[in-house]
Amino acid sequence: MTKAELITKIAEDAEITKVAATTALNSFIDGVTKTLKKGDKLTLVGFGTFSVSKRAARKGRNPFTGEEIKIKAKKVAKFKASKELLTK
Repeated sequence: MTKAELITKIAEDAEITKVAATTALNSFIDGVTKTLKKGDKLTLVGFGTFSVSKRAARKGRNPFTGEEIKIKAKKVAKFKASKELLTK
C-alpha cells in the first residue's frame, strides 16, 4: 500500500476529505519523527512501539574492491508490532 492509497482509505473510513486525511497522516508522521529524534519511544496500544536503537561502529567490506572500511555508529528507528497486530 502506498501513502496515497492509505490517504484514500483513511478519507473513506473516516468520511473526511483527502486533504483532511493527508493533513492527519502528515501530522502523525511528524509526531513520530519528532519523538524518535528526541530519543523517546512511542507506544500505540494494540498496534506497536516505535523506538530508537543504537548501532555500534563496525568494520565492513567494500563489495567491489574487497577493501575493509569503517562503518560509523548511528541511531536507527525500530518498530515492534504488538501481539494484537500480529494475531489479526
